Amino acid sequence: MRRFFVVISLALVSPLAAAQAPAYPTKPIRVVVASLPGGGLDFVARGVGQQLTAAWGQSVVIDNRAGASGTIGAELVARAVPDGYTLLFVSASYAVNPSVYPKLPYDSIRDFAPITQATAQAQVLAVHPSVAARSLKDLVALAKAAPGRLNYASPGDGSLSQLAFDLFKATAGVDIHHIPYKGAGLSTTALASGEVQISSASAVSMLPHVKSGRIRPLASTGTRRAPALPDLPTMVEQGYPGATISGWYAFFAPARTPRPMVDKLNAELTRILQSPQMREQLAREGSEPQAGTPEQLAQHLAAEIGRLGKIVKAARGK
Repeated sequence: MRRFFVVISLALVSPLAAAQAPAYPTKPIRVVVASLPGGGLDFVARGVGQQLTAAWGQSVVIDNRAGASGTIGAELVARAVPDGYTLLFVSASYAVNPSVYPKLPYDSIRDFAPITQATAQAQVLAVHPSVAARSLKDLVALAKAAPGRLNYASPGDGSLSQLAFDLFKATAGVDIHHIPYKGAGLSTTALASGEVQISSASAVSMLPHVKSGRIRPLASTGTRRAPALPDLPTMVEQGYPGATISGWYAFFAPARTPRPMVDKLNAELTRILQSPQMREQLAREGSEPQAGTPEQLAQHLAAEIGRLGKIVKAARGK
């Protein structure tokens, strides 16, 4: 009889506990994108955000917070209430920053809850059509003939794109002047307009200008050719294996965000990223989906901070 009452009590309590568990989401979700509008990070965030809005019936608001290679947006999320309604969407520059900014206003690992990696994409090195270079060999010859006369734009100091180009400069032994911009949207527009001669950015950022003919891509920095640019040879193929580097985008939440919310976000984002519609959209924009578990993202981030930190030191001669 006692066992009977225990079973009945549990049966009555469990539905009550479930009813009291807070529903999620019940209001708009803000995704802080650590870049200006118009770049690859922004493109992907908006595409995923639209799908998340359709799935959950709650608006996903994209909040672009550029500056200091994404550290401004990251600090904002690190200080946000960990309630599942403020997320961070970053590029691989997030893993470069600990090596570039010795006094970050947050801890890149401790202050964030990983949700999922979203994509992987190569960096693309390109020139304005006025530059008489159709290969890396041509570009190196031009740079060596006039040291310091050529200039290149990056999305900002400490960005993965700058690191990729620094690697190329160190590997090729050339002197090319760096001009940092506040985001890939601005740096690629500067290249397309002829304001600068060379730039490197994610394939997602570069692809629209490549298709319009306003810029000429010379190389992909990935270990294999970018699916969206199958005719573009890699650094390795052109004789610069030391300049290989790849990028990625990922979602994080503030530390202490309840695990059930993280898991729900992970499951829905994974479904969206692996859907045929999103796969096709990402392929058109130069990315590949790379969804995984929060634990996999945590391991990936720790490994990237170490790997990219070594590249920063090597590229800067430290």
